[in-house]
Amino acid sequence: MLYGQEVNGGTHALAKMNMFLHDIDGAKLEWGDTLNNPKLIEDDKLLAFDVVIANPPFSLDKWGAENAANDKHKRFHRGIPPKSTGDWAFITHMIETARQKAGRVAVVVPHGVLFRSGAEGKIRQKVIEENLLDAVVGLPGNLFQSTAIAVAVLVFDRRREAGGSLAKRKEVLFVDASREFQPAKTQNVLLEEHIAKIVDVFVKRKEVEKYSRSVSVGEIDLNNFNLNIPRYVDTFEPGEKIDINGVQAEINVLEAELVQVKANMQKYLKELGVDA
Repeated sequence: MLYGQEVNGGTHALAKMNMFLHDIDGAKLEWGDTLNNPKLIEDDKLLAFDVVIANPPFSLDKWGAENAANDKHKRFHRGIPPKSTGDWAFITHMIETARQKAGRVAVVVPHGVLFRSGAEGKIRQKVIEENLLDAVVGLPGNLFQSTAIAVAVLVFDRRREAGGSLAKRKEVLFVDASREFQPAKTQNVLLEEHIAKIVDVFVKRKEVEKYSRSVSVGEIDLNNFNLNIPRYVDTFEPGEKIDINGVQAEINVLEAELVQVKANMQKYLKELGVDA
């Protein structure tokens, strides 16, 4: 069964219409503020799910930080995100609504989530130290109608926490898929082949040169828990090797030709009776 909550009335209506068009009966889609008034509740507790996915609003201002300290569900025990940047508030909510030792989370985020310091950096550190972060996938820019910026997908897996089936997994998979897409006039497109490559690398935890790499939590710690993808996946493409000696030889030839051209010019001007 599918569950969801959306604060925007138009988007909520479109989601319900989507369920109808795809013959999905019984989906429970609530209308309301997920952070300040979560409605997917049972026995006065947050419902827990096997899979939690979202593309929340980027860096939402005035998301309700003033209410977070008194949150009855204690979702913000790792710290309260800045009142002007709600990205980690949504991420925290998603993690807390994933089933303990079983649930998985995938969330689309702006790249600032990967490296901003302050309160966000402290929350990010705690999540990583809890061994919940499973993968960081960088995507191309201009994929969405709402923004042209490049985005990333963070994958959290609660099977990695103590007592879970993946508790021994201590590496985070970094994937830089930002350069593989189909350009288009209005927005870029991920083709099936691009998506298939990302999925294959993620499922098999494959390391592909200049594309993906498994990184230990220890290495991330050494980088002050900064998740900026270029720190871990080297995509540098060396330029064409320059033959310095050959270039100097060409310069010498050109300089000699220039001297000859100037001499010829002096000769022609003299013949024309023009003083140089």
